[in-house]
Amino acid sequence: MSQTVCQTASVDQTGELSQAVGHNTTIGDEANAGTDAARQLVLWELGRQQVTVDFSAGNIVTDTGLLAVRKLDRELGILAEAASRLADPRSQKFVIHDAERVLVQQVYQLLGGYFDANDADVLRHDPLFQTLAERTPDVNNPLASGSTLSRFKYAYTRRQAKLPVEERTIESECQAAKCQRIRQLNQFLVELFIKTRRTPPKRVFIDLDATDDQTHGAQQLALFHGYYEQHQYLPLLAFDGESGFPLAAWLRPGTAHASWGAIDVLKDIVPALRAAFPDIEIVFRADTGFAMPEIYEYAEAENLKYVIGYATNAKLVRETELLQNYVQAIASLYDEPCGRFQEIRGYQADSWDRSRRIIAKCEITAAGGPNRRFVVTNLNDSPGVVYHGCYVQRGHYPERGIQELKHGLAMDRLSSHRFLANAFTLQCHVLALAIWTLFREANANNAEIARHQLASVRPLVFKVGALVESSVRRVWFHLSSTWPGRDLFTRVCSAVNEFTHTLGRLWPLRPHLPSTWSLTSGTSPPAVASQPIK
Repeated sequence: MSQTVCQTASVDQTGELSQAVGHNTTIGDEANAGTDAARQLVLWELGRQQVTVDFSAGNIVTDTGLLAVRKLDRELGILAEAASRLADPRSQKFVIHDAERVLVQQVYQLLGGYFDANDADVLRHDPLFQTLAERTPDVNNPLASGSTLSRFKYAYTRRQAKLPVEERTIESECQAAKCQRIRQLNQFLVELFIKTRRTPPKRVFIDLDATDDQTHGAQQLALFHGYYEQHQYLPLLAFDGESGFPLAAWLRPGTAHASWGAIDVLKDIVPALRAAFPDIEIVFRADTGFAMPEIYEYAEAENLKYVIGYATNAKLVRETELLQNYVQAIASLYDEPCGRFQEIRGYQADSWDRSRRIIAKCEITAAGGPNRRFVVTNLNDSPGVVYHGCYVQRGHYPERGIQELKHGLAMDRLSSHRFLANAFTLQCHVLALAIWTLFREANANNAEIARHQLASVRPLVFKVGALVESSVRRVWFHLSSTWPGRDLFTRVCSAVNEFTHTLGRLWPLRPHLPSTWSLTSGTSPPAVASQPIK
């Protein structure tokens, strides 16, 4: 049996084929052999034929499914509105890549699985990403480079560069812009959640959670955390407990207490929800890291319901000793797990100004070990309903939302040196999650989307190749007629059309944006010329 090798070949002017055979041949090794279009890779022989790969097919893109997501985002005006709220200290008369185009480019790189800023150095020439960013596909009119995206994170500008250092005021303006962006985007998340509820909710669960974000460089305020045993950030995240929609995201130093900033986050979310839905009941859920007297007192003063994990202590162990012995006896008698709930009223910790209701869960697990859990709450439901019907449901959200951010959107890739630049990057990840969550809501009847996470849907729907052709009136993305996801993609586009038609545009159309476009069969976005902002 002959050994199969990979051959790198180049086509000279006479069309003759010269081959270089080697086990470690790469395209880069033949850089001097000719243009990319002339390079060939001979992989193996199929009878008398050679299986050959070249790079001469022209404009073929690999993330065509993102057009369906952009359809939803564009019709609702999400990133257009978010970008309009970003402070931009750059001199606008010299700007080529405006805030909206930069934000779109960053968010869709994340949705496409391109998590590093330097990925933009290649994707800026990609016809698909140019179309997503409202630019006619043109290799001579690229999107922002990785360096431009990074400068935007830092709110960097060359204004006043010629002035003496002592006369410059731009540094304070840039610092204020970076802080303002983070607050504005957090407020925007709540507003977006409110505007996209098709029916006014009667109850909203606000789930707060902290998560570790390991760092590997010299990032500002990336500190060593003894519990996690690593240098890290500790972001604070808020989610809607029913849909998983992100409501807030704040980057914090690595040694921050889990509850640090929780009241400030609630002060932003709760009034906005009540202003939009006056009769709504709001329930705040969190784990033991948020069991702080200040949080109870704020919730009670604001008539906010809460159920928060509470740490075990000797007094609570004594109060539940009889119940724990009972479930132990039942488990031993029937040789199966057993659990019961108990209400403890009148409990008051030393740091509390009043007594509060404690719900205890005592169980014997399948492994045969005892397990006691406690929550503090002002809900009046039965102990079982409070614990299983409310508290443990937070295991779905925010845990799933955090998984989406880490595994689907690589939230933990915050590699800028400055803290506020990383905080803005975190906001871009959370904006991407918000759009993905709405996309999944739009596809509630498509189980392939609704029941799966982004990391699973990306290769199924988004990662599909297409041949791109641009004419005067259309930008065509020609998909394979044998693509297995053809039917699903058609259903997805139909669901997005119905969803956006129901909601309508959430904010007024920006003057510089072209009119809406359709993803129905045979149509595509109109050509949009790129012009610097004046």
